Amino acid sequence: MLRPLLLAALALGGIRAHAAACDRSCLAATLDQYLAAVVQHDPSKAPLALGFRQTENAQVRAVGTGLWQSATGLGRLQRRYFDTLAEQAGYFGTLEEAAGPAIVTLRLKVEDRKITEAEWVLNRKGDPGIGAQAGRQADAAFYDPEYLLAHAPAERTLPKAQRLTRAELVAIANSYFDGLSAHDGTLILAHPGCMRVENGTLTTQQPIPAGGVTDCTAKGPMRNIFAVTARRYPVVDEQAGVVLGLVRFQRKPGVPMRRNLLSEWFFIDGGKIRTIYAAMYYPAPDALVPNWPPFDGNWPVPPPP
Repeated sequence: MLRPLLLAALALGGIRAHAAACDRSCLAATLDQYLAAVVQHDPSKAPLALGFRQTENAQVRAVGTGLWQSATGLGRLQRRYFDTLAEQAGYFGTLEEAAGPAIVTLRLKVEDRKITEAEWVLNRKGDPGIGAQAGRQADAAFYDPEYLLAHAPAERTLPKAQRLTRAELVAIANSYFDGLSAHDGTLILAHPGCMRVENGTLTTQQPIPAGGVTDCTAKGPMRNIFAVTARRYPVVDEQAGVVLGLVRFQRKPGVPMRRNLLSEWFFIDGGKIRTIYAAMYYPAPDALVPNWPPFDGNWPVPPPP
């Protein structure tokens, strides 16, 4: 008698677990609830889980602080992406603050229809840049929300016949970081002329002395990268052909340039990268980045001075 009851209980549990899963429409509604709550400065309007954790450029923020206080509205550019398998939603675009628009990436994690995690990567006017290089003073990070708005990612839903698998999309995005780490653009699975926009600034399509222009496989920008570490791919939207990569650019030991905390949105067509949009930040040398599992805290810990 106990066995049939146990099987029935397990079956019922499975049904409940399935019913609690957050599909695409659920993720969209939850993301909108959260964004509305942030700009209204009211955490009670979002379905936050007990133990909800939020970071802004890898710094943990208590509920009701940080963007909960500074955001005044959503920006003119808003793109949303959804991963039903991981139950995560992504937002890329701009967010209004009193000092002007910030270029942002948001990763939102949902469990049992409650928001458990919010990870923001923010770029604001006047943010620090890569730091001293070739004898120059520290420079400011790229920042051009107007260019980003004028050259925004297309909103699309791919026909089923053109969609790649989750594993294929992640592998294609990862080839970009492999190419940067190896300083070998031939490793990158990308269309010729692939475009990259960082913090709203076009960093490809630059003239080459020998003729032509650069693309996302060009070797020049790779010189300052020692390795691409702490790679994560939390949002894979198969319907849109979009992958979010969250990584850190490491500098060669002893080089004074700042590390780079990046969110990179890969737009993939026909098995290759077509465009890349990034929101990124240059943390201080002692900042704890990326500060999310499995790379908690300052990974790796720098040697003492």
